[in-house]
Formats: sequence, C-alpha cells, structure tokens
Amino acid sequence: MKHLHSGKVRDLYETPDGLLLMVASDRISAFDYVLEPGIPDKGEILTRLSLWWFEQLKDVVPNHVVSTDVPAEFAGRGVLCRRLRMVPVECVARGYLTGSGLVDYRREGVVSGVPLPEGLTDGSRLPEPIFTPSSKAPMGEHDEPMTYEEVAAEVGEDVAERLRRITLDVYSRGAEIALERGIILADTKIELGWDADGVLTLGDEVLTPDSSRFWPLDQWEPGHSQPSFDKQFVRDWLLSPESGWDRSSGEAPPPLPGEIVERTRSRYVEAYERLTGERFRG
Repeated sequence: MKHLHSGKVRDLYETPDGLLLMVASDRISAFDYVLEPGIPDKGEILTRLSLWWFEQLKDVVPNHVVSTDVPAEFAGRGVLCRRLRMVPVECVARGYLTGSGLVDYRREGVVSGVPLPEGLTDGSRLPEPIFTPSSKAPMGEHDEPMTYEEVAAEVGEDVAERLRRITLDVYSRGAEIALERGIILADTKIELGWDADGVLTLGDEVLTPDSSRFWPLDQWEPGHSQPSFDKQFVRDWLLSPESGWDRSSGEAPPPLPGEIVERTRSRYVEAYERLTGERFRG
C-alpha cells in the first residue's frame, strides 16, 4: 500500500484497488499541537465508535465505509473506505455555547455570523442548534470561523444549504441518541465530501470525543466549564498553572503526565460504553 498522508490523528494509505485505508492512531492533539505521549487504545475507540455512529446515521447521510477487513497490524483501528473529494469547509453544529463559540459570542454577540440572545454563558443551551462552519487551515494553523454567506461564496448556495442541513441533521440525531444515554452533545464537527457519483458523503470520523464535546447530563450547570467525556480535559490541564505552559509563547506543550493520560483514556472508554451500550476491551 502507498502511504498518502499522516494527520494529527489518522494515517491514510491507498490500496492497490484504489480504496483508501484510514488508520486511527493513539495520537492526541490540542490547540493545533500533537501531544506526547499518546492515549492508549484511543485509535481503536475512535474507530469503533465512528462505525457505530455511521450505522445510526445511515438513513441521514451516506458514509464512506467499505469494509473493516484490513491487514492484521491495523485490526480494530483501520477502515477501508471510498475516496471522496472533500468539501473545503469544516462543518460544525452547536447546540450549546462553549469553546471558541463562547469567545466569539462574548466579543460580538454572534457565532459564525449567527446572532444569539443576550445573557448566555458558558454551557448555555442555545434556542436551537446552529451551523457554525470554519475554514480548513493547513496543519499547524488555526481554522477561522466562516459565515454561511462565506460558505455559499466558496461552494455555491445550493451546496452550502445542503452542508448546513446535513450537519444539523447529524447533530440532531446524535444529540437525541446521546441524551437517551444521559449525555449532552454540546457540539460536533463532521467531514463531508463528494463520492464518484457526486453524492455528499460523510467521511473521516463522526461523533467521537475527538470531534465532539460530550457532557454528563446530570452534571450540566451553565456558568462555567462543564465536566466532559472528551479531550476538553486535556485542554483544561494544558491551560492550568499545573502544566506551566504559556499558550502564547509559540512553544510546544509539555508532555502529558501519566495521570492525565490514564484519566483521559478512561473518559474515552466511558463515552464509548455509555453511548454504544457495549463493553470496551482493548
């Protein structure tokens, strides 16, 4: 197989018959840095959870998965998939206000051009889920928020509307299923691309702790950062005095302590088990 690309988390290969082999590693990223060390079993958790979600979403949007019959060294973390021509936009849906959306709201009262009511705070539920796309920046650079009008100028009005509808439909289905399991889906990012027949298709991963914010419903309390089942735990540690890292310095973050690694792994495992109802045995 031919190695095509290594991203922050995934490695991509081309098979002799023209399919793509996507392999999820145990690497973890935050603030556009790949951190050390990795999180044990993370790649397998992401792969298995995405496969589970693809099945739940198959009547919402087609996906790129062809088979999980992969070489033994990639078992559990590799997926054979169709090649897609990826949309040059990060498709994000938010049902709750936090993260970069909260920063934009506090500064301007809007998120990606969408005006929001006054008085919202960290963790507030939005009146309705919103589409908040962003640019796709090269590795090491930051994605920038885009308005819907900017997306339409980039890909055309018809495609922009389809991107918004699919993204919000994926979010709504995911949020409904997660809530039944005592989990709030605060926001999520999906990757869409056109297949060989020109059909918009879901690719990469979907509704994982790497691409979404998951909060325990019974601990949700707007007004501060929420406990989470995702890598927000790692972000919070990096920004704490304990890490000693100055984000504005331009220097790479320090290595993650063993306790942070293990607690992060346990959150990923708990998210997988609560969402799927299956026991994870790495």
